[in-house]
Amino acid sequence: NVYEQTTKFREYQELHSSEAAIFGKNVLVLDFVVPTPLGTTWGLGGTCVNVGCIPKKLMHQTALLGQAIKDAPAFGWQLGDKRKDVKFHFLSLWNFSWRVKSIQNLLCYLQTTNNKGVEKIYTAERFLIATGERPRYLNIPGDKEYCITSDDLFSLPYCPGKTLVVGASYVALECAGFLAGLGLDVTVMVRSILLRGFDQDMANKIGEHMEEHGVKFIRKYVPTKIEQIKQGTPGLLKVTAQATENSEIIEGEYNTVLLAIGRDACTKKIGLQKVGVRINENTGKIPVNDKEQTNVPYIYAIGDVLEGKPELTPVAIQAGRLLVRRLYNGAFTRCDYINVPTTVFTPLEYGACGYSEEKAIERFGNNRIEVYHSYFWPLEWTVPSRDNNKCYAKIICNLADRVRQEHFAFFPCKMISIPQKEERKC
Repeated sequence: NVYEQTTKFREYQELHSSEAAIFGKNVLVLDFVVPTPLGTTWGLGGTCVNVGCIPKKLMHQTALLGQAIKDAPAFGWQLGDKRKDVKFHFLSLWNFSWRVKSIQNLLCYLQTTNNKGVEKIYTAERFLIATGERPRYLNIPGDKEYCITSDDLFSLPYCPGKTLVVGASYVALECAGFLAGLGLDVTVMVRSILLRGFDQDMANKIGEHMEEHGVKFIRKYVPTKIEQIKQGTPGLLKVTAQATENSEIIEGEYNTVLLAIGRDACTKKIGLQKVGVRINENTGKIPVNDKEQTNVPYIYAIGDVLEGKPELTPVAIQAGRLLVRRLYNGAFTRCDYINVPTTVFTPLEYGACGYSEEKAIERFGNNRIEVYHSYFWPLEWTVPSRDNNKCYAKIICNLADRVRQEHFAFFPCKMISIPQKEERKC
């Protein structure tokens, strides 16, 4: 029996619980979303559906359509200049569809601690932790009072106006990209490098492309104070920042400050310490074996809470399905966390699979890899004559084994076939 004060199963759990129900298991889904400092909350579907992949991708598509409209006259189209505000009424439909799916699969969806603080105790044969992560704050004066995060961005009832995006993660650059694509004045404040953990060749090309298309970058600075100058929707904020390499101080005024400096795992307040589940005290991440099993045999974990694993919804979905099939259907297949294709939906989209060049050198040695490069011009960009020779493909090969990584930075995102070792050409 496991007693937990609050367990917050989010975007992955509904899928895995449905899989378990297929195999005849009684499934209880425990869910609770702590509101952001601005009061933003949501229902079923978790980060991906409500404040992550889905609204992000649609906002990105909205920005791309804006560019397409600019290109349209070159293709013979004559368009009016009418634009409506972007709304996301469909998100409530997604929440409803998750709940219907849960009911159809005979799942029980509850909270162990309800909004009135009433606690209940449940028992189970096995427990699956899939609580995901929430955005991190700066812990400086004014951050929680005046800043927003990606959790708040997609439900803002007003245009954010002149925006400062703090951070250089894929969340930061994707949000900066589509906000700029919607015509807003956008600045990105970067502490060190862009897209840490991704191939730096590709990351820098994305940054260059964004700068060429109007996004401003303030590099090697971090905010130290956020002050409100004027209330409103949006209001006006004063940001004070300090250089990371010296004591220089700068100030700037923005309507909105969006924090995208990383995310923390939701594991420290759900009672794991009561049953001895080990977590990384600094990050909240949970170390597991290759079967997604924690140090407590009947407790498993998947998704963004895993230590050293990709923070990607499709990966979590696949890991959960494979786990349930191993537990209840006699399967043996385990999740491959290395060869995972992923895309960063910046204005110049970046698709990759495998190791970055930096990781490949670290793993195999500089003298054991070959790197092939190619610049090109997508056909659909030739007619409006824009961004010639900006798209870039990169293939990283291990001389003793096989192709280790493909990187592509271009729009639209496409995959290409990779020749075998003895035929490598680019």
